[in-house]
Amino acid sequence: MKKEDKALLIDSLVEQINNYPHFYVVDVTALNSQTTSDLRRECFKNEIKLQVVKNTLFIKALEKIGNPEFEALKPILKNTTAIMFSQVANQPAKLIKSFAKGHGDMPALKGAFAEESVYVGANQLDALASIKSKNELIAEIVSLLESPINSVLSALDAGTTIHGVLDAIEKKGE
Repeated sequence: MKKEDKALLIDSLVEQINNYPHFYVVDVTALNSQTTSDLRRECFKNEIKLQVVKNTLFIKALEKIGNPEFEALKPILKNTTAIMFSQVANQPAKLIKSFAKGHGDMPALKGAFAEESVYVGANQLDALASIKSKNELIAEIVSLLESPINSVLSALDAGTTIHGVLDAIEKKGE
């Protein structure tokens, strides 16, 4: 491969890393072409970009970005590596877990950069899958805010007077 082509690939990887806030480094060594195609299809359905990379070029892209946290990812870049780029932190972890069940535990997680933290090792998959996305956190906050309103509305529905509701709120505040 020509030096110019390598430079273009490195720049492309840098752009991908900058465009996506989360990326997963996975081992796809044991996947045949059909299984890899199935994985790509699942990634596409889940809005995850899957890119097979040369380890040396990915290391150079990480170095070009200059984030010191990325140093922890360099030792895991061995064998056939693919990068899963995503806008949602836990989406690739959930996909890896579900896809690997039917495909001999492949792809295998090597590491990840999610929610501005580096995770190294396949044992981090459950932790990554349990990260709540921004939308999930917003939904939880909304439901917490809705709860007191729903209590007041149900009390009013039950025929309680407003005076009784206000007294209950006042007693609760004491």
